[in-house]
Amino acid sequence: MHLDDQTTALETSDPGQAAPEWTSARARAIFDQPFMDLLFQAQTVHRQYHDPNKVQLSRLLSIKTGGCPEDCGYCSQSAKHGTGLKASKLLEVQRVIAEAKRARDAGATRYCMGAAWRSPKDRDMDQVIAMVEGVKALGMETCMTLGMLDQDQALRLKGAGLDYYNHNIDTSEAHYDKVITTRSFADRLETLANVRESGIKVCSGGILGLGEGAQDRVDMLVTLANLPEPPESVPINMLIPIEGTPLADAAPVDPVDFVRTIALARIMMPKSHVRLSAGRTAMTDEMQALCFFAGANSIFAGDTLLTADNPGEDHDMRLFAKLGIQPMRRDEH
Repeated sequence: MHLDDQTTALETSDPGQAAPEWTSARARAIFDQPFMDLLFQAQTVHRQYHDPNKVQLSRLLSIKTGGCPEDCGYCSQSAKHGTGLKASKLLEVQRVIAEAKRARDAGATRYCMGAAWRSPKDRDMDQVIAMVEGVKALGMETCMTLGMLDQDQALRLKGAGLDYYNHNIDTSEAHYDKVITTRSFADRLETLANVRESGIKVCSGGILGLGEGAQDRVDMLVTLANLPEPPESVPINMLIPIEGTPLADAAPVDPVDFVRTIALARIMMPKSHVRLSAGRTAMTDEMQALCFFAGANSIFAGDTLLTADNPGEDHDMRLFAKLGIQPMRRDEH
């Protein structure tokens, strides 16, 4: 189907107008376009809202690793899986701030902090708040992912100056219970609602390679795009199979299918930053270039993502140089 036949109200309307609610059928029709038409549409939308040659750099630090009581089938940090990962205590505030300063000096504009919890305990909140305040004082955007949040916790984080809260929905509602049983899809949406109501920006996306089909990938994005306000940041991860997890032997994601998902995310959520997240070590430079062309405009920089490997900054800067891409300044996003 040609682009002209798939032009949606979103692309033709005033950018200030609210887009109509996405249906699964409408999103799937765009996803199934010939690849070149899909990429052209995604790049066209991308250029309406973003500089196509700028990519935002974030850095992610695990502030509390392992021992999580959840059973997410992809996660090395679950206490229910035999991955051999040793649980650690919550990091000291000054160490987190020192790591954030190094990240800022290396070009990162957003600092993300993740703890392997089902939800934060009251006894840990003061320390978490101090981390947010300290990183914020460095002039960086702050992001945290701490599991489920209630309304009071979200309001405390907002009061400390937290800019973003990450809580991925992971996959479609239909596929969700095949991956996770210790919390429901509705639990995920409740946390996102608490974050949004507190005034914190939402970071939420998913993981490809969990045994889902194309329709699950489309429906995951439909859920996100149809939130009362779409997430400002949409991370799209490619599964990193971890020995000892239920998904250790999952089939790899087809690169073209991955790029299609990035393109659909850009078309459905044109104002959001679409982040090329976990799994980049398994991607060729050419695949990453296609993802940027399809509308990805954010990455995690640094050698590690929580407990997984990530391309180093030197590799990213070489790739950026080849593609003519510049890291965004904070005032550009």
